[in-house]
Amino acid sequence: MRRPLPLALYIHFPWCVRKCPYCDFNSHALRGELPESAYLEALERDLALQCADLSGRRIVSVFLGGGTPSLFRAEAISRVLDAARRALDIPADTEVTLEANPGTIERGRFAEYRACGINRVSLGAQSFDEKQLVALGRIHCADETRRAAEELHAAGLSNFNIDLMYGLPGQDAAAALHDVDAALALSPMHLSHYQLTIEAGTVFAAHPPALPEEDATAQILELCQRRLKDAHFNQYEVSAYARRGFECRHNLNYWSFGDYLGVGAGAHGKLSLGATQGIVRTVQWREPRRYMAGVAEAPSRTPVALADLPFEFMLNALRLVDGFAIESFEARTALPWSSIAATVAALSARGLLELDGKRCRPSARGLLFLNDVLVAFLPKKAAPAELSELSTAS
Repeated sequence: MRRPLPLALYIHFPWCVRKCPYCDFNSHALRGELPESAYLEALERDLALQCADLSGRRIVSVFLGGGTPSLFRAEAISRVLDAARRALDIPADTEVTLEANPGTIERGRFAEYRACGINRVSLGAQSFDEKQLVALGRIHCADETRRAAEELHAAGLSNFNIDLMYGLPGQDAAAALHDVDAALALSPMHLSHYQLTIEAGTVFAAHPPALPEEDATAQILELCQRRLKDAHFNQYEVSAYARRGFECRHNLNYWSFGDYLGVGAGAHGKLSLGATQGIVRTVQWREPRRYMAGVAEAPSRTPVALADLPFEFMLNALRLVDGFAIESFEARTALPWSSIAATVAALSARGLLELDGKRCRPSARGLLFLNDVLVAFLPKKAAPAELSELSTAS
């Protein structure tokens, strides 16, 4: 019998003070009072409903994302985590991450979050340049990020991530390096460093800002990667860097094609139901009011076709710098390695993948041209245009 895959828990909080113009996540500007109690009741019902057929599955990580979860009081977060512990097997040492906007944190609140079980925080800084923060629609200033980091250290939550963007409007290499240096000065254990891209359906898609040219963006990335390496931050994923031992367990589960339970408005999940039932993708109601009114219904489930599994697996696993074990592909897709061996060999011949007999990983060139690598694993019927949509959905 195959052992169950690792299972993570994602809980979505859909409200923000203001919707950022680049954001295509399921987030909604808060109008009026936060419906905290009603949403918590919906989350509890959602957990109970979805966990009914997950007995025996141990949770490897919990991630509270958004939106802006830090709009919710510590008492509310504690209530949600208690409900999750009642419904699922969550060991005491499980990584529990809270996303936080520096502009929504009151002094001392991090200590309260820690007391209710949060042991890792992800701060959405994005930049330390005040003009860029205004252009990005952020509600905080750089000093608020610095104060938030001070509060994290004071609360004993030194395991925190800082989100940074690069390739911002009018940004040059010096400005991008300043952002990296400003983030490193706060002594985080993890840094997410990702390029600003224009996503369909966003304000920036309708009114695109002038972004740096491709060559300039590539130079920015190269210089920032060098600065992070010099600071002993190991790149373990396309856009993630960490001090040794502080890689994000939750994201590692995603990228290694583990399972995850999605709870909350618009939350996505991926569940392996056994050899006879295969793998399903789950999606909850996206609009918060509809979610709160209709959560007695189970989320929609869409089976992942066998022909799509190689692409689905690679879409995640090839984000990892160290790639994946061949046996992991077989265990997590129930497909033989022979089903993709020819494609891997062809990409290896082009210098995009490296294969050593036990592991497959993207080469340095492959990481730069990852979309080209992934296209090779699309089912023959799929058009390359689908890649962007699938990448966003993951």
